[in-house]
Amino acid sequence: MASQPLRLCGGKNIKQFKMFLVAQHIEKSYGTYKALDDVCLEVREGSIFGLLGPNGAGKTTLIRIINRISRADKGEILLENRQMTDRDVQQIGYLPEERGLYRKMKVGEQAVYLAQLKGLARRDAERRLMEWFDKFEIGGWWNRRVEELSKGMQQKIQFIVTVLHEPRLLIFDEPFSGFDPLNATLLKNEILQLKEKGATVIFSTHNMASVEELCDDIALINRSKVVLGGSVDEIRRSYSRNIYQVEIEGSPEGLQLPSWCRQIEACDGHSLKLSLGEGKRSNDLLGVLLPQCNILSFSEVLPSMNDIFIANVKKGGDDE
Repeated sequence: MASQPLRLCGGKNIKQFKMFLVAQHIEKSYGTYKALDDVCLEVREGSIFGLLGPNGAGKTTLIRIINRISRADKGEILLENRQMTDRDVQQIGYLPEERGLYRKMKVGEQAVYLAQLKGLARRDAERRLMEWFDKFEIGGWWNRRVEELSKGMQQKIQFIVTVLHEPRLLIFDEPFSGFDPLNATLLKNEILQLKEKGATVIFSTHNMASVEELCDDIALINRSKVVLGGSVDEIRRSYSRNIYQVEIEGSPEGLQLPSWCRQIEACDGHSLKLSLGEGKRSNDLLGVLLPQCNILSFSEVLPSMNDIFIANVKKGGDDE
């Protein structure tokens, strides 16, 4: 398949990439409530795509449409440049936000049953499950009932079953909810490894730190519409406020700064944060500092995805 541009509907081409999944002009209503309004997005093959937005924005509705659980009123989902069908669900691993295991069943018995629903033979399912259970250090729970497991441990089981049949597309809805930092890191590392093995990943989350750590691209949905999308790095750079963090040898107290350079934050004894005036760039700042001091580190301060998320949601009139 020829490369296609990464863009949102009506948007500007950003880069040329091979697309794995494309949502075109998706609309979905429930009675008088419009859950999705002309939503378009494109997911690069072998990438991690973050689906962001406040509660009720339409993220889960879109995920359910991609999974063929719900039908769009208008629009279509393309998989590898062709219209998606029910048979393609076999290529998807879906971990919904609503967790659900049969509490009275034994862990191993239930995991094998769910793996068989994914098309794996029992022997192959048991072998793969044992490997994953050992990796997640839960092998001793194989014959315990699900109700004896903590919430985090149950989520580990569901994550394993989601990825066990090695689907090409993985969809996680709030995958880090309920995990402590150690297990959240374990899950992030596994997601990165799945990407390295060729899987394409879509995940919905409110954890903006995870977005910066994992995602190649994002789409932010607010009030049923995509309001921001593209590469995480390029989005953060587009919101740059021309602020730089500088660490120098010695004290910054004697530095002579021009009127277009303003210190905006007192840092420790050897560093300072500076805001540059319109039209000024890093080279201009370096030209002022180098004759006066020895620079140990110099970096641009970019806004976090959390800051960008809040700014765009508030701009849309949502106080959440």
